[in-house]
Amino acid sequence: MQPKQRILNAPVYQPGKPIDDVKREYGLTDVIKLASNENPYGSSPKAKEAITAHLDNLALYPDGASLNLRWDLAEFLGVKPSQLIFGNGSDENLLMIARAYLSEGTNTVMAKPTFSQYRSNAIIEGAELIEVPLKDGVHDLEAMAAAINEQTRVVWVCNPNNPSGTIVTAAELEAFLKKVPKNVLVVLDEAYYEYVVDPEYPQTVPMLADYPNLIILRTFSKIYGLATLRVGYGIASEEIVSHLEHVREPFNTGTLGQVAARAALHDQEFVKTCRERNREGMKQFTDAFDAWGLDYYPSQTNFILVNLKQDSDAVFKQLLSQGIIVRSGNALGHPGYQRITIGTPEQNEKVLSALKEIVTGALKE
Repeated sequence: MQPKQRILNAPVYQPGKPIDDVKREYGLTDVIKLASNENPYGSSPKAKEAITAHLDNLALYPDGASLNLRWDLAEFLGVKPSQLIFGNGSDENLLMIARAYLSEGTNTVMAKPTFSQYRSNAIIEGAELIEVPLKDGVHDLEAMAAAINEQTRVVWVCNPNNPSGTIVTAAELEAFLKKVPKNVLVVLDEAYYEYVVDPEYPQTVPMLADYPNLIILRTFSKIYGLATLRVGYGIASEEIVSHLEHVREPFNTGTLGQVAARAALHDQEFVKTCRERNREGMKQFTDAFDAWGLDYYPSQTNFILVNLKQDSDAVFKQLLSQGIIVRSGNALGHPGYQRITIGTPEQNEKVLSALKEIVTGALKE
């Protein structure tokens, strides 16, 4: 069997190590996972109630257009229902964009390192990659704008960026968008939008009126705590949405995901509480890292990327043996670093206790 040769060049996505796998491998009963940027506080009770209310309808196909969710979300965002596209998580929206706009003979511009699926989808579609290094962990938008040429079809901006957690500001983004040709699609991946507290962060939905070549991606997987149900969405012009609808799979979001997302959307108090708790947890880590003299990127997400100045995989395995799952920087283009999801106060303390032994041990050596 001979697949398309170029798909073999696309890396297989490696998710965070599963909890049960670590329990079996190390003979542990207590394991915490802070590797995949999941919400440690779960999801809104209203979302759980909505799921329970629909358990008798599992034999029915879902609404392929996500109409009820579409109407609620459009009202919440202040856009037309026809400006929304839904995907099986943001990952499917990324795939749809690549499928609709990229092909052999085209190219796509992105930061390096950034979210890996931009790169993978571009490789699968046969597009040339133009990767622009981050500048102090932040997108170098000036260099990215300069890299655009006549073959460029899509530019990806992950804001906040994963894995660094950094943002580009409203002023920086506005200046960048003015330089991008109108026939080039700009993808703003805002998966961590609800976690941001920096006042300089751009509010991008109003920008759609001035930049019809813009699509904004958000998700119910992160702060809403519905990662297992896979509901992501894009906000764009009606023209862009119509293009993507041609490559969207039928019934790509399930009924339970749709009803849970609707309920979660209407519980913004839960979102606010999670954001506040996340910043408190972030401070737990930054206070410790400052005391230990460690470098880290200023994060506006629910994770932090810290430089332990040690072999990333070795530290990762050492933490695994203690029942702590984080993300090795080697897998993220940041050797020497670990990416740690912000957990509950108790989880954070457990991680910091383990890290302190590693850090102080290294200092003694």
